[in-house]
Amino acid sequence: MLLLLALVSVALAHASEEHFDGNRVYRVSVHGEDHVNLIQELANTKEIDFWKPDSAKQVKPLTTVDFHVKAEDVADVENFLEENEVHYEVLISNVRNALESQFDSHTRASGHSYTKYNKWETIEAWIQQVATDNPDLVTQSVIGTTFEGRNMYVLKIGKTRPNKPAIFIDCGFHAREWISPAFCQWFVREAVRTYNQEIHMKQLLDELDFYVLPVVNIDGYVYTWTKDRMWRKTRSTMAGSSCLGVDPNRNFNAGWCEVGASRSPCSETYCGPAPESEKETKALADFIRNNLSTIKAYLTIHSYSQMMLYPYSYDYKLPENYEELNALVKGAAKELATLHGTKYTYGPGATTIYPAAGGSDDWSYDQGIKYSFTFELRDTGFFGFLLPESQIRQTCEETMLAVKYIANYVREHLY
Repeated sequence: MLLLLALVSVALAHASEEHFDGNRVYRVSVHGEDHVNLIQELANTKEIDFWKPDSAKQVKPLTTVDFHVKAEDVADVENFLEENEVHYEVLISNVRNALESQFDSHTRASGHSYTKYNKWETIEAWIQQVATDNPDLVTQSVIGTTFEGRNMYVLKIGKTRPNKPAIFIDCGFHAREWISPAFCQWFVREAVRTYNQEIHMKQLLDELDFYVLPVVNIDGYVYTWTKDRMWRKTRSTMAGSSCLGVDPNRNFNAGWCEVGASRSPCSETYCGPAPESEKETKALADFIRNNLSTIKAYLTIHSYSQMMLYPYSYDYKLPENYEELNALVKGAAKELATLHGTKYTYGPGATTIYPAAGGSDDWSYDQGIKYSFTFELRDTGFFGFLLPESQIRQTCEETMLAVKYIANYVREHLY
């Protein structure tokens, strides 16, 4: 009976799965400019969903490109690549199967679970519950509402005392990156669970506050559960366009829309009509501005690629404390790898992954938060955005080590 219920809930959660039957995800090796041009030509003729990088514009020589193709275009795309002698591999041969096999957790919980992907309604109930259950460590507040009117919550975690320095962590910027909100929930759980058991966590929560925003782009996240698992942007409407949504991580006032972003409302990397045009990004930015005197570090959690990035992404310039930031992520990556051997690369955003303007990490850094990082969690493309639930625990455990490493460094280097 439990199995039947689980299957029914999966079926309901993914009414859209049949759309993905026969769809494929490819990885293409890009050698020179001729390959870059071929990928862009392909993107202009077919509906290509870029996974990494985020758009055809960001494709550059000597890299690989991961993209998702509809079933009806598979033959044409493969012919095109073969005719032009472009090397490719099939990462996911049938996206529908990968969608179904995400839900491979053997946890039988019907409600909230830290080792399953949770719907927004379940996460929202969990937010209330975790605050109620841990009144001496957790308080929740609403920092704004989304375009569709949902409450945006921040959980403040730490022992109460005035004027504590703080670290801000957010998850769920891009709707389809489900492992990201899973990490924010895990972080909160570990903080309250280990406070009285583990000296390092006790020290962190005694001396610092953590502001955790479990899902930034709630409307988009809901949409990935109900309509389209591959949705990325917000769900706002634009006058004069039938296309919905803005890329929230191109919507901050940091080199806004200069590079790696699009002014087309139909693009996956649409920067919006203006910086902070989205209610979600405005609420987040307002909260940080209002707490700027205490926030000493900013961490934003994305997927996938297994990377730790620091500014800048909107330019090839390096931040003032570049050596310090590089040494810090190098140490954090080393710490992360001690648990399961997972290898992370690290460096400034523009050169390590790709140039992209309007990101929250660059914006935070330019506000004066000198420890600003983007994490790209598992994996490196085998599952991509469709990381199975069976990897949630290991992903979160290892990420926890890196986050605690950074938090401890910040605790020792307050400014």
